[in-house]
Amino acid sequence: MATTVRRTVLTLPAALVGPPNPLPALRPLDEMHSIDERAKQELPREMARQIGYEPLRTLLPVQVRDGYGRERTETGLDAIVIENERLRVTVLPGLGGRVHSLHHKPTGRELLYRNPVFQPADFALNGAWYSGGIEWNIGATGHTTLSCAPLHAALVPAPDGGRMVRLWEWERLRDLPLQVDLWLPADSDFLHVGVRIRNPHERPAPVYWWSNIAVEEHETTRVLAPAEEAWLPHSLHGVGGAPIGYERSLRRVPVPEFRGADRTYPLRSEYPADYFYEVPAEARKWIASLDADGQGLVQTSTDVLRGRKLFLWGSGRGGRRWQEWLTQPGTGGYAEIQAGLARTQLEHVRLDGGGEFSWLESYGPLAADPTAVHGDDWGAARAEAEARLADALPRAAVDAAYEAWRTCADAEPGEPLATGSGWGALEVLRGRHKLPGTPFDESTLGEEQAPWRELLNTGVFPVPRKVTPPGPSLVAPHWRDMLETAPAEPLTEYHLGVAQWHAGDLAQAVRSWERGLGLAPSRWPLLRCLAVADQEGGNAQRAADRYAEAFDDLCQERRDDGETWTSATVALGREAIDALLAVHRTADARAVWDRLGPAVRQRGRFRLIDARLLIAEGHLEQARAVFDAGFEVADLREGTEVLDEVWSQLTDEPLPDAYDYRMRPPTP
Repeated sequence: MATTVRRTVLTLPAALVGPPNPLPALRPLDEMHSIDERAKQELPREMARQIGYEPLRTLLPVQVRDGYGRERTETGLDAIVIENERLRVTVLPGLGGRVHSLHHKPTGRELLYRNPVFQPADFALNGAWYSGGIEWNIGATGHTTLSCAPLHAALVPAPDGGRMVRLWEWERLRDLPLQVDLWLPADSDFLHVGVRIRNPHERPAPVYWWSNIAVEEHETTRVLAPAEEAWLPHSLHGVGGAPIGYERSLRRVPVPEFRGADRTYPLRSEYPADYFYEVPAEARKWIASLDADGQGLVQTSTDVLRGRKLFLWGSGRGGRRWQEWLTQPGTGGYAEIQAGLARTQLEHVRLDGGGEFSWLESYGPLAADPTAVHGDDWGAARAEAEARLADALPRAAVDAAYEAWRTCADAEPGEPLATGSGWGALEVLRGRHKLPGTPFDESTLGEEQAPWRELLNTGVFPVPRKVTPPGPSLVAPHWRDMLETAPAEPLTEYHLGVAQWHAGDLAQAVRSWERGLGLAPSRWPLLRCLAVADQEGGNAQRAADRYAEAFDDLCQERRDDGETWTSATVALGREAIDALLAVHRTADARAVWDRLGPAVRQRGRFRLIDARLLIAEGHLEQARAVFDAGFEVADLREGTEVLDEVWSQLTDEPLPDAYDYRMRPPTP
């Protein structure tokens, strides 16, 4: 059977992703990843340097996606199926290009954890993310901002004369084009994935990449990799179980046994943890997840993709609860085996101007002797898995496949399969970049890019024809330069301030926003930015004043109850209440709550806010009644402990299971 490619529709119970948050993301959603300077001195020099290289300060120019809920209906998702007589691969181009399923036809086995629902949750750098399959993480430490975004997709010639699927998009956090080619040779048990990241700019750029592979976990699931040690994030609250943003050091621990348990079995740990394997430079790069029968999935690659990692949820209540949250009760759990450009996910790798990184990954079934795989001899278990991998796909064959793929990497796409965003087309138009193989056609330019194209062509940022929340800001140096020389209209000053803030020039950003405020017909966007600046500067009282004024202005200006204005009201109202409660202005915070509208107030996030307001007002019984009635916070952030914190203000009783998402041991 020759390899075929076809478009189809995958029908799943799905929650809508919802509209983007219109407020510029001046801060990351998480506490910054950080390693103590003293701890860095104990790390390998290259690792310490890359941990300190260009960490993310803001999410700009990307918008936060927090408009989803928990209600799921049967929904058709655009999919691409790549199939030969051995494998059937299902890809979701509209949702980050994720490989949803990798089905091995001879054995009838699904090699991945295939989520039976599509449920966004607050795990990505910019919010919306979903679990399962193979995801392509580019940008910065964390799940990519492209998690729930559409990618361009088209057919291109494959090295063996067949066809392969190309995915490409402009990654906006680091301003770099991404290319992922999915190639399934006609007689192969392995899907080959060629990846290329190019830097078309003169300046160097920090690059982050991890391929995250969700695999089913059972009591007997074991993860194998060519390592005898691993790096484990060490938080202030104990070793392991550190949610995103809490790292303080990296500790080198033995593999497989650590603290009395074999940690290569994901369910033998109680709390979530990350194990970044120390793979020797000369070793073949691979990682596998095998069941009780020694069967499962293996991933291998060319040597550029050096890192390997196991993420496990653990067997504790919080980890189990998160897994149910990401799918539905009654479904099996999963772990993630991962592969990256660096040893750990705290690192970013420098890519010089005009340079590129490229490599090839291969995914397929592995069958090994279960006695050796699950024996007490870790060296023998690894050797057995690696020997069976060598039989199925020799290391030289992966290197040869990479060289063959490189001859097709610049091939121009043919039949289109899906369309991504217009941001890449805007950047190519501005920079006149030559990017063979990944065309960003002007036909993809849309409404969001229109004012920026006018700025590029005329030097003037246009005034909108109707009163509406401002669109997304662009912050790269070239756009900041254009804004600085454009006529100083209020909207231009707003976008200029956002770009200056992103560049770290906070004082100049404040001056731009204050200049715009004097003449702005729409004051609330500028006031909100100034309020954030006040918070960052430690002036909580003035921040609260500005938030209150901004929300008043928004309520007077909003034109309807449509999606755009509702999103602005929800986002600004939530921030305003937090700022007002921080300075104990409970009555003012309640006044904001009262103007949110009944439908918004019934959302889980705002039911929790209501409980906080009731506590601040001294109505503890009413606040307890909110919890007793039940609510779900759709955008509950990974690692957050806000439910536990609010509950503990009400009672000494244990936190109910429905609200228990704790990912680490209790604080001593």
